[in-house]
Amino acid sequence: MKKTILLGAMFIASLVFAQKTPVVGGDKDIHGCKGSAGYTYSQLRNDCVRVFEQKIKLKEVNSDKGYTTSTAVIFSKNMSKAEIFIPDGSANSIILDRQGKSKIWKSGKHIKDSYVLVPYKKTGYQIKKDNVVIYQ
Repeated sequence: MKKTILLGAMFIASLVFAQKTPVVGGDKDIHGCKGSAGYTYSQLRNDCVRVFEQKIKLKEVNSDKGYTTSTAVIFSKNMSKAEIFIPDGSANSIILDRQGKSKIWKSGKHIKDSYVLVPYKKTGYQIKKDNVVIYQ
């Protein structure tokens, strides 16, 4: 009887000690960015960035959800490209190209939806999806 209890206790102890706890912050994507720390890969900067720490932040307009989301805009050094981070999109970010010398950036034909970034008031921007303002 004592042997049975001893063997059972050893078996249970081996199961308990065999459990591995997941490492917090060990969720790197293919670029090495840690999503749990708020990092997302930026195609323009070729580096991991925190969207919520960027200078240009836009809030969702007319959300029918119980919450509102925000996005950020990152420009290339020569302002010819803009990168937007749409939370509900299939891609992490979308690159918009500047149209001539105007201050309008548009998504290419390779994307299903049409995104446009335009200046709004004096210091802000708007993002339009299929000619409907979704962020400002």
